[in-house]
Amino acid sequence: MSCTMRCSWKSLVLLALASIAVQYTVLRSFSSRPFSLLYGSPTARPANCTARGGTRPATSRGSEPGCEEVLAHRAGPPSLPSLGYNASDRTHILILATTRSGSSFVGQLFNQHPEVFYLFEPLYHLQLTLLPRLAQSRNQAERRVMLGAARDLLRALLHCRLESLESYIRPRPANHSTDKLFRRGASRTLCSPPACEASLGPEERSLVLADEGECVKRCGPLNVSVAADTCRAKRHAAIKTVRIPQISDLRALVEDPRLNLKVVQLVRDPRGILASRIETFRDTYRLWRLWRATGRRPHNLDLGQINTVCEDFRRSVSTGLSRPPWLRGRYMLLRYEDLARFPLRMAQQLYSFLGLALDPSVKEWILNNTRGSSDLSARQKFTTVRDSAANAENWRVKLSFDMVAYTQTACQPLLDMLGYKTVFHPRDLRNLSRSLVEDRTFRPHL
Repeated sequence: MSCTMRCSWKSLVLLALASIAVQYTVLRSFSSRPFSLLYGSPTARPANCTARGGTRPATSRGSEPGCEEVLAHRAGPPSLPSLGYNASDRTHILILATTRSGSSFVGQLFNQHPEVFYLFEPLYHLQLTLLPRLAQSRNQAERRVMLGAARDLLRALLHCRLESLESYIRPRPANHSTDKLFRRGASRTLCSPPACEASLGPEERSLVLADEGECVKRCGPLNVSVAADTCRAKRHAAIKTVRIPQISDLRALVEDPRLNLKVVQLVRDPRGILASRIETFRDTYRLWRLWRATGRRPHNLDLGQINTVCEDFRRSVSTGLSRPPWLRGRYMLLRYEDLARFPLRMAQQLYSFLGLALDPSVKEWILNNTRGSSDLSARQKFTTVRDSAANAENWRVKLSFDMVAYTQTACQPLLDMLGYKTVFHPRDLRNLSRSLVEDRTFRPHL
């Protein structure tokens, strides 16, 4: 009887240990499965794998991964990124902004640096896939539907896993090749060898780098895998986005010790944002244009368009300026007006915050692109060539006083917080000799 009990007890222990082992194996297997929307189908055969699962011979690029490496990536991201650089020495930069706030201009301060891999608004593809109505939606829940996927995608892109973006590009890239990457031409790296496979002379290359359309036309489809290799070859990475509402939405990325992420929050006078959007997005802001032309506010005007901008800014800036511990050394507030008036000085402060040297190519670009014609700026809505100081407050001649007065009422807490002066009379609005931007210093949270 005693032997029988001891044997039964031992059997139970062995069964329990076996059960734990099976559960552990299952959990490991399940947790390694990818989020299919973000990483693609785990059963899809990589383009450079043979039917037997072997690898193709090495190509002239010498950087395409073998079948085993690609399949391992498809099984999900590793606990630590498999990078060809020392991640601890790499600075990741995120420009957090809103539409028509000068973010394209700020992005160029990094795009021109030879050691920075720059992506222009990659979350455009994610929004188009997951939430096409996000830009028009006022529903707070809808506006945050994509935030989890956005954070995952940003983390992957900053670690140069650009293939993660393929699930959102339509039509989906074939063999990692696409000609549909949004604003590819805004990135010098993606318009230069090896990402640009065309054989270009010096004059042609200058044209390709200066004109986004020429980049897409002459460079041909982009190989996303080659672009990822190019990203890994750079010492730093920068992404510009207008699709993250508030800095608090990025806390998980900021606190990720593998990223070394620093956030530059770009702000602009909401009156200037409104004026720029009315000129740029003529259909969406048609009723605002009617208000300006007739002097009468349409009864069905969507006032939520500017209210949402100010509320998101207010919440985000309040968080940043409260200097929470999780943002220490990771956050800098940048007013567009300061950058427009003092571009070189502010660029130096920006690079100092990031711990990077201001490359001569960036200085040269600033000098060449902040003294442009205001006429050119009016003709080309996405140009970064302009008289930046004159452009900073030109909204004062584009909006009616009634429109300005309404915006001030809706956005007064934000105006006070950021140092933008209120006007109380049309005469003060048009008097451009008196700036509406207070002299303030917003020091980084170090």
